[in-house]
Amino acid sequence: MVLSSSELLELKRWNTPTIYNGWEQITKSDAAKDGFNLEGTTDFMPYMGSMAGYAVTVTIQPSLAVEPDICAQQWKQYREYIASIKGPKIVVVQDMDNPDFVGAFWGEVNSSAHKALGCVGTITDGCIRDYDEMKSVGFKALARRMCVGHAHSMPLEWNKEVEVFGRKVQPDQLIHADQHGFLVIPQEDETGLLDAARFMDTNECETVLAAVQNASEDDAKTILNKLEQAGKQFQVNAKNKFSG
Repeated sequence: MVLSSSELLELKRWNTPTIYNGWEQITKSDAAKDGFNLEGTTDFMPYMGSMAGYAVTVTIQPSLAVEPDICAQQWKQYREYIASIKGPKIVVVQDMDNPDFVGAFWGEVNSSAHKALGCVGTITDGCIRDYDEMKSVGFKALARRMCVGHAHSMPLEWNKEVEVFGRKVQPDQLIHADQHGFLVIPQEDETGLLDAARFMDTNECETVLAAVQNASEDDAKTILNKLEQAGKQFQVNAKNKFSG
């Protein structure tokens, strides 16, 4: 973990697009295709705001039935893995049945257990159930859809690369997520992320947003001129800050 608890808490105060605005200034990745989910996802608890944490990863296949003893052992070892990592953690779950979903990894019990082990939420390309109970637990979920049962849901493999919503995620990667989607931060971008997000938010407020305040008092030509000048200043500010 690179960022402190207080830095992670501050990251949560912004939405994911704002974090992206900062990230694109400091990253060597392609901001047009890297980092964010490429497929649509649904935030089932948007009122909970953003979540930020480090990825713990697991694959599931609810259509696959195994012996009860094997299932119990898988759950035991997986929970030990979850417990061994410092939070806050976001559980990234790849459903190997996708797109033929038959069961959910997440419901009231599993959400409660993970919350107790320091997890703040999940990103899964599979299903969730017990929606009201998950809300009561306070466990945030970005998922494909809801479903009725859990089928033969259990952890198959964990602490390995997974792919959800068109984005590959490695264990221990920093993630920021909300109703817009999620952003997976390369480790080399973590230390400058908070400062960059702060700066770009302020830069936006002081230039392009300030240019259209009280716009009803101006004619169209004046508004267009203000926007043009503000846009130029916005770019200059960003260049001066991040030119190195």
